[in-house]
Order: sequence, then C-alpha cells, then structure tokens
Amino acid sequence: MSEEPSDADGDLPVATGDPAEDADDLAAIVPKPGTEVAIASLRDEGIYDDERRVQAYGAETVALPVTDPPQSTDVLDVVRQTDPEARAPDLETLLREKGWDDEAVAAAPASWAVVGSVILVSLDDWTDEQEQDIGEALLELHGEADTVCAHGGVSGELRQPDTRVVAGLGDTETVHTEHGTRYSLDLAKVMFSPGNQAERARMGDVVAEDEEVLDMFAGIGYFTLPMARAGAQVTAVEKNPESFRFLGENANLNGVLDRVSLVLGDCREVEATADRVVMGYYDAHEYLDAALDALEPGGILHLHEATPEDRLWDRPVSRIREAAAARGRTVEILDRRRVKSHSEGVWHVVVDARID
Repeated sequence: MSEEPSDADGDLPVATGDPAEDADDLAAIVPKPGTEVAIASLRDEGIYDDERRVQAYGAETVALPVTDPPQSTDVLDVVRQTDPEARAPDLETLLREKGWDDEAVAAAPASWAVVGSVILVSLDDWTDEQEQDIGEALLELHGEADTVCAHGGVSGELRQPDTRVVAGLGDTETVHTEHGTRYSLDLAKVMFSPGNQAERARMGDVVAEDEEVLDMFAGIGYFTLPMARAGAQVTAVEKNPESFRFLGENANLNGVLDRVSLVLGDCREVEATADRVVMGYYDAHEYLDAALDALEPGGILHLHEATPEDRLWDRPVSRIREAAAARGRTVEILDRRRVKSHSEGVWHVVVDARID
C-alpha cells in the first residue's frame, strides 16, 4: 500500500485535491467484497487503468485505478492518489528479483486463478522458501488479493479440496463474483473450479423463466445460482454439509431463496420432477437412472464427465443412450462441449441431450 495522508484519527487514507485535476492518478474506492464486480464494470465503461496496481485503501476498501470518474459503476468515492504504483511487470521478473535462476524461473507456475480475495495456484516439488517467494510475488501482482493457497485438486464423493495457505493473511473464506453471481465460500473446505466459469454463465442463459430444474450436485450453487437468477425454479441437492451451508448462504446472498429448494442428502433419494436436470459431477453417469426418473418427457439433460481424448464423444453419449433405452426413451443430442482440460489426455466435457 502506498503512503497516503490520513484522517484526524490516523485510520484511513483520504482524498487529496480535485479528482479531475490529474486523470493519471484517479482511483475509485470500493468495498473489498465488491472488487471483482467493480473492475468488470469499470472495464465496461472503458475507464479501468491496467497500467496501475490495485491498492489497499484502509482495512475494508481498495482503490481501483481509473482514467476518468465512473459514470455508471457504483463506487464509494473517487480520489487522486498521492503515490500511485505501476502494475508489477510479471511473475518471472518478480522471481528474478528474489534471486531465482533461469532454471527455477522456467519451472515456475504458468497460470493461477484469483477467486475473490484468494489466489489459487498449483505448487509441486517446491521448497517452503520457494513457495513463499511465489506467493509473495503473486500477491504483488494482484493487489485485490490477500491470501495465496496451493491447490492440489479435490477428492472423494464429497469433493473435498486439498488446499493450504502459502502466503498472505491466511483467510480462505471469501466472496467471488462472476457475471453478477456472488459465491461465498471457504476454499479450504469446499471446491471451486475457476475453469468452469463459462459453463456456469451459460446455464443462466439456457434456462427459461419458471422452468423446473433439478441440480443433482449443487455444491455451493455453481449452476443453481445463475439459473435461479434467470428465473428458474431449482431443486438444489448437495451431500457435503459444508457445501450445503454455503449453498443456503449464497441463495440468500443472491436474493433467490424463493426460487431455490434446498435439499441436504443423496440426489438418488430425492423425489422430484424437472424440465431440466444438471449433473455437474465427473462420475455423474452413475446417477443417470435417478436423473431420468426425474426428467419429464422432452426435458433437457446436462451430463458432465471427465473423458479421455480417444473416447470423445462416444463414451458420454453412449452412456446417455443406454440409460434412456433401458427405460424405453429416446435421445436427441443437442450439444457437446469441452469445458477445460482435466488432466493430460483427459477432458472435462458436457453433453446436452433432449430425452423423450
């Protein structure tokens, strides 16, 4: 954080001068939980300044660099910074500044994800000191974040994450916002896949208002929330108590409690009828019988799967056709999508099918 003049009590930085005097130093002040939404809105206005860093501004707010005062973005204040900081160049440069040699830099992480105020990064075979270096560098790159976690994937039927703090404040609970949907979560306790962002947004686009939807593996509301925000009536089933707690919080946070029926338990034991069934789980094919029992004739099924490259698209499609045929039902494949790489030679895919 850059030094700023403080108020009389010495607690918070204050604005100096007229914000309009020097557009190169303008910053919009927003609450930390609203950082992602505000940045997206400022980008839409065309006034977000990528050449300067996001800076802390007191304990609960941040200063977002802008080139002009916002006209449509909701901000607390617009100030002229006394000491704006240029955006850090890149991870490689920062690690070299810490004394890393060419070989170590070449092996450094090439990608990571910012989820709310937490940075998730995969770290393998690094020393504690190297992990600390990587974490500190990532925090310098992303002023909106305050914690860095090493992410080792998820395991078990309850999809529990392998996450540990490597740098920063260590607060793994945060609020992540994408496409207007807010997700409250604790990344040390529940899974969240940043790579599924486009699919989460898409589900909010495909549902119709008042459509009856069964989300069989709802988690914290990955697909439930965008669909409910679009007007669908969603029965959201989740087996993991921690995820279920956040699912309820998130339905309330997004103002859709009246459109979400929350069920803690096994989705195979839920009696429901639906126009659409979402199966957002890699082993979802094992639950196809329950999905088809709930799906009305002419309804839409979304089956997620981790599929080897050489089995695209035969395996997921054949699983749907075989389950439907066993019930005397017919299948029309509507769409097939690769969501992201799951592992080497394996893809996370989704198949959309109409079941008559």
